[in-house]
Amino acid sequence: QVQLVESGGGLVQPGGSLRLSCAASGFMFSNYDIRWYRQAPGKEREWVALIGSSGRYTNYADSVKGRFTVSRDNEKNTVYLQMNSLKPEDTAVYYCEGHDYWGQGTQVTVSS
Repeated sequence: QVQLVESGGGLVQPGGSLRLSCAASGFMFSNYDIRWYRQAPGKEREWVALIGSSGRYTNYADSVKGRFTVSRDNEKNTVYLQMNSLKPEDTAVYYCEGHDYWGQGTQVTVSS
């Protein structure tokens, strides 16, 4: 069956970095765009980044542009979200979505 599994979240200090991974299985991964979203406590889920099926096209929410980088390895069926210069307002559960399926999320907490 289709599965997306996020990993790499954790606690990091402001200004720090994390790299999230989204491992996919059960569908033709290389045919699909993959999106990252996040949901902070008490807030609606918001879109963060998109990577096209080949990896050549990317797009970012204004709030993360210049700090986050999305990439993919179609050989490994995995998408990455490199997050630099993290801010407390980046604290959220981060989800990946592809082929209309969602992962379970991974918690990112930015705090001193």
